Amino acid sequence: MTGLILEIIVPSILVMIVLILFKPSILLGKVNISIYWIAPLIGAIILLCAKVFSLEGIWLALSNHGAINPIKILILFFSMSMLSIYLDEIGFFKYLASCVVNKSNSSQLKIFVFLYLAISLLTIFTSNDIIILTFTPFICYFCKNAKINPVPFLITEFIAANTWSILLIIGNPTNIYLSTMIGLDFIEYTRIMILPTFFAGLTSFIVLLLVFKKEFAKPIVAKVDLVFIKNKTLLFIGIVHLFGCLLFLIISNYIGLEMWTISLLFSISLVIFVTIYKIFNKGDTNEIITTIKRVPWELIPFVISMFIFVLALDKVDITKNIAILLGNTDPILKYGITSTFLANIVNNIPMSVMFGSIISNLDKSILAQATYSTIIGSNIGAYLTPIGALAGIMWMQTLAKHNIKFNFLDFIKYGIVVSIPTLLMALLGLSLILN
Repeated sequence: MTGLILEIIVPSILVMIVLILFKPSILLGKVNISIYWIAPLIGAIILLCAKVFSLEGIWLALSNHGAINPIKILILFFSMSMLSIYLDEIGFFKYLASCVVNKSNSSQLKIFVFLYLAISLLTIFTSNDIIILTFTPFICYFCKNAKINPVPFLITEFIAANTWSILLIIGNPTNIYLSTMIGLDFIEYTRIMILPTFFAGLTSFIVLLLVFKKEFAKPIVAKVDLVFIKNKTLLFIGIVHLFGCLLFLIISNYIGLEMWTISLLFSISLVIFVTIYKIFNKGDTNEIITTIKRVPWELIPFVISMFIFVLALDKVDITKNIAILLGNTDPILKYGITSTFLANIVNNIPMSVMFGSIISNLDKSILAQATYSTIIGSNIGAYLTPIGALAGIMWMQTLAKHNIKFNFLDFIKYGIVVSIPTLLMALLGLSLILN
């Protein structure tokens, strides 16, 4: 049975990596459709056909009432994504980006500082993927018109988003999956992650400043036009829903509501409020329709397929044996480094699903240390290579569309320089809190 399972899973993951590197999506008409998830989905279907599992067994695992419930985790992620994407559709993030650039007074160094701070702050309250996909085209556009090198600012954006996404549960779907697996609430998670995130953020800021100090010393002349938000009422509705949702997530443990329920209710409420406003003002609902279209629905077959892979590995005790191999000593360093490394072999979401199973076999005395360090690795690992996170693949595609020369080796070159000290400092901060 072990041989059969590995013969199905390993080729599926290898094909997925090839697709991620060379053909993560295809263009059908005017619609760009991701296809990287097809390989693991086929692998999961083959496992079912080989009767490794029954459909009933898969459904029971997916819908269980415990902490590891992929359906609830996906609902939480998609609901939060809707709130963030809606604000992007209204033009909120582009407005903030234009304000940041215009406050720089033609100084690249000031743009770097303002951009890093703005992206870090926005990532904390939204999601790293949303911020990266929103800010990347704007940075490409601004740098082209200002006739300056876009690479320092694009790397700053990517690293800031994937560093400060550690702070809150909602910053990354990997945070959501791993933290809910061991039953962490919003406040406890944030309390533990404040120091590691601060250490990581400060380290990445200093390293970026040192790496690009010559570029930042160059002056610029051009300014970007300030973006104006056309409908402030729709903006107000979006902001109220986002921060209202965040408030209820913070107190979720005290009011007896699960986080996925809160985020779902707020996303439904957003749709209702915007639709009512449009009806009374005789407008269409393009923002809501576009928002729903932009949600990364391909994560559903991707995450479920990877979850099935992990169930298969569990069945033959492979994840249990990995937990034994890693041992009970130095869990922060071991799980932080191995999760970062494996995220860049299979991507951070599959890695998190696999490590979730590994961690479930651990002694309670090191459970929290292993979980938090794996979460840190899943975020910081995203900027070691493009394979580390789906955002990295989409980021590279966006750069290619804007004719910016930045290849796989360039990504690794900057990724190694920044990720290694940032990871070590984050793990140091975690050890100071937990040890």
